[in-house]
Amino acid sequence: MAAGDRSHSGRWLRRSGATSVILVLVLAGLAYQFDLGRRLGLDAPSPVTEPSEVAPPPGLTLPSPTTAPVVAAETSDRDAAPRMVRRALSGLVSDKKLGRRVSVAVSQLADGRSVYRTGAGLVTPASTMKLLTSAAVMERLGPDHRFRTTVLLEPRSGRVVLVGGGDPFLERAQVPRDDTYPVRADLNTLAEATAIALKERGRTTVRVSYDTSLFSGPAASPAWEASYVPDDVVTPVSALWTNEGRTRSGSVASDPAAVAAQSFAKALARQRVVVLGEPRPTKAAAGADELAAVESAPLEQIVERVLQVSDNEASEVLFRHVAVAAGRRASFAGASQAVRSVLDRVGVDLSGARIFDGSGLSRKNRLAPETLLSVIEVSSGDEHPSLRPVVTGLPVAGFNGSLAYRFETGDKRGPGRVRAKTGTLTGVHGLAGVVTDLEGTELAFVALADRVKVANTLDARALLDEVAAALAGCACGTT
Repeated sequence: MAAGDRSHSGRWLRRSGATSVILVLVLAGLAYQFDLGRRLGLDAPSPVTEPSEVAPPPGLTLPSPTTAPVVAAETSDRDAAPRMVRRALSGLVSDKKLGRRVSVAVSQLADGRSVYRTGAGLVTPASTMKLLTSAAVMERLGPDHRFRTTVLLEPRSGRVVLVGGGDPFLERAQVPRDDTYPVRADLNTLAEATAIALKERGRTTVRVSYDTSLFSGPAASPAWEASYVPDDVVTPVSALWTNEGRTRSGSVASDPAAVAAQSFAKALARQRVVVLGEPRPTKAAAGADELAAVESAPLEQIVERVLQVSDNEASEVLFRHVAVAAGRRASFAGASQAVRSVLDRVGVDLSGARIFDGSGLSRKNRLAPETLLSVIEVSSGDEHPSLRPVVTGLPVAGFNGSLAYRFETGDKRGPGRVRAKTGTLTGVHGLAGVVTDLEGTELAFVALADRVKVANTLDARALLDEVAAALAGCACGTT
């Protein structure tokens, strides 16, 4: 290009630039003067963030909002009449298919007054034991608590340490938020964050170790049947696992923490971090730097899930967390002591209780129905609001969780009115929860049978459903 052409081009660019600036200022002034943004819809409210501010399209007239009609009339608190409860239940609880040891108790939820009691004093609770575990962990940690899985970098060795924080629902890979509840933390996301932190420190080659020292003691309870772990009934308890300690094929991992560490190392490798050797167990050195972390869903949501589907693995992890929070050894024995201490402090009646695990898998567990009633009553009251999810998280009869396909017999008003935790072992069947009768009287109830013949399994389960449904269909209030 000639020098004259370059000079002319430069003058043109300077003029066009100045013209552009002037034009922008003029348009801005016009927009301010005549509110063109509003007139042209450029600053209209967003239907995502301000849906109530979005005007209807031209020609469409919307009715004025009105107060929604009442769908359920408010009921006044009424005392339950013991004779009415007895009339509703006596024929059911005496059925021989429930076996020779049946224990049923009913109380008023408002004040804990007993209105019905029959049967044995101490029984095997099976999974109704999860009510005690859930109440204790909620009281000790609170509904908003989250469990953290962290990755540390040891300054001296340069080793990366995956530290188990006891997240019961940690996953190998990210699970779409719409596919599961509650939301899960995962090792892939943790590996991505770790890789970024390592590269910022100029590290692209590491060795990986893993730390499970948060929990202690045997991974399988001595009070469990010896076949439970080999038969894939339950996973060995660990402060570090993914997919509740199961392999990709769904079988129980013999060493859940090692499997999780291997998955993490592979995820790091996919992020172009060279991992030398195999992960090995260790105790993270004091003063190690945190590289990355992922957090679980809030404890309230975890407890709700545990109660709804009767999750054995997750309940055993929560059992250990009660011990950790109480400063006790996080073993089966330490957790048992911690749960007893916490529940005793909030007023739960533990008379005669024998607690060997958090899930109720042990046949050595013993509870009086009054203990379960007490947990329900305390969790429903106003003095300990952090325990409320123990009741609100219970499965609803005929609707969700372990009660979704129950209550097919008995009073048809049971579904929707009963919320209860199931309890099932071979020969043991139970329900413990809350029910609202026809007059709005709120009752807590426990029905347990622990000497049921295997041949009567389905009949016994149906009978317990009918016991709860009978309370729902009862006009049990005093006149």
